[in-house]
Amino acid sequence: MLRLGKTAFALALALPVPALAQDAQTLVIGRAMDVNSLDPARAFCDTCQFYLTAVYETLITLEPDNKTLKPNLAESWENNADFTEFTFHLKDATFADGSPVEASDVVWSFERLKNLKASPSFLMDGLVSAEATDAKTVVVKVDAPNSEFLFKVSAPYAGIVNADAAKEAGAIADETAAEKDQAEPWFLGASAGSGPYTLVKYTPEAELRLARNDGYWGEKPFFAEVVVSQIQDAVGQAQALESGQIDVAMQIDPDTASSMTNADVVTQVVPSFNFLYIALSPAAKGAEKLTPKVREALALAIDYDGMLDFTVGGNGVKQPAPIPNGFPGTAGLTPRSQDLEKAKAMLAEEGVTDLTLLAMYPNDNVYGVDINVMMQKVQQDFSAVGVKLDLQPQTYAVWRENLSGPDGIPVTAVYYAPDYYGSGQYVAYFGMYEGSPWENRAGKDTDKAVDPRIAPLYAKALAASGAEADAVYAEIGQAMMDENIIITLVSPNLVLAHRADITGVRYSACCNLPLAEIARK
Repeated sequence: MLRLGKTAFALALALPVPALAQDAQTLVIGRAMDVNSLDPARAFCDTCQFYLTAVYETLITLEPDNKTLKPNLAESWENNADFTEFTFHLKDATFADGSPVEASDVVWSFERLKNLKASPSFLMDGLVSAEATDAKTVVVKVDAPNSEFLFKVSAPYAGIVNADAAKEAGAIADETAAEKDQAEPWFLGASAGSGPYTLVKYTPEAELRLARNDGYWGEKPFFAEVVVSQIQDAVGQAQALESGQIDVAMQIDPDTASSMTNADVVTQVVPSFNFLYIALSPAAKGAEKLTPKVREALALAIDYDGMLDFTVGGNGVKQPAPIPNGFPGTAGLTPRSQDLEKAKAMLAEEGVTDLTLLAMYPNDNVYGVDINVMMQKVQQDFSAVGVKLDLQPQTYAVWRENLSGPDGIPVTAVYYAPDYYGSGQYVAYFGMYEGSPWENRAGKDTDKAVDPRIAPLYAKALAASGAEADAVYAEIGQAMMDENIIITLVSPNLVLAHRADITGVRYSACCNLPLAEIARK
């Protein structure tokens, strides 16, 4: 998923902190908020993940091992042999207003997620029908085998909404939703979930405030209030954590963590499933020379080991394909390595002796990586084989407009974090099959980026499970590496940083930071 925070550091530090870490019943979190929406069917960001998880519960969620499914609103479920039909049996849960969570709410939520055609709508790709066979049973049918569907419904964006409350606010779930739904502004000031918390107030680029749902049907969370305070910079977050202004800092990088000596602060560096990458778009204006051999040469020009040191001081790992290490199909993939002589020879074979490429990318710092610094390293590596890279960092809004505009972007850089445990989401997003998001960007209505291997392999993977699916995803991962459209550069380690009296802070592949598990000693 694409992520971005935008507020300037100076502004962030000037904002008043609404609560102190010493307030026993208030949890204060510091982070650069990247909220694009608080509507479960429209939201798509890191902050959105832990907000939605706390407010809108999913049918199924992940165990702390980040790959095992466990019950949430559904007490049990089953699927048919070919993964085209899934049946969910609901618990006796209630929404925050006291009304029961019923099968009809699940049906409405899934249909709205599909029909809004927003960023997370891919979770319902292939949905044929969702039917409430009784008040507590839902049967979902998809148009082709999909062994990842159960993992898809563990994503925060598949949270179940109180249909009656949302419809009163203008929410629509039918085929007209993309044009007629008017509820997004309402979701910025109210919530309609069954989770342990409810929304109190959201102030863009300043504060997100939640209150404990005292009528919660499950185990009540420790904190009566959660405040997410906008602090853009890792250093600013570290200072706020050490001074006691915040309880948890979500975006401290390993270098900053190593400089923290306050005994009242705990830091732990753990592997993550997040990564940053560059993308080469051969159909973009000015990118006519980005043939398959030239793309391969550019991939060979990159110093991947040096990139780790340059960006995160070695606190990360190389990732071969645009599928996170540890996800299905990645175990046997060989990490990329630099070969300058081969790169030069391939460029010479293609007659490329004087190539300048435009690189536009978000001017941001994510997961402890300054994208400007990362791209300066790429620029340096490309120059070693005679290729010039014109760096143009941009605001997120401008970059996004250029990315989807008619000219495209020859070289860009951005980042991705998982929405659930499963490799299919990366094939759906990065796979070079006709109509996929990155095929559209790299091909721009041409066939320059289509890889005929991907679509049939993807269908085969979704029809399989276990070791069989792993083997197919390994084929897909290698194919995606061979295309040299999406070139992964670094998977940064993640720093869990919090006050010493705070417990339950962990990294979740679906939910980012499970707020309801956090407590104070």
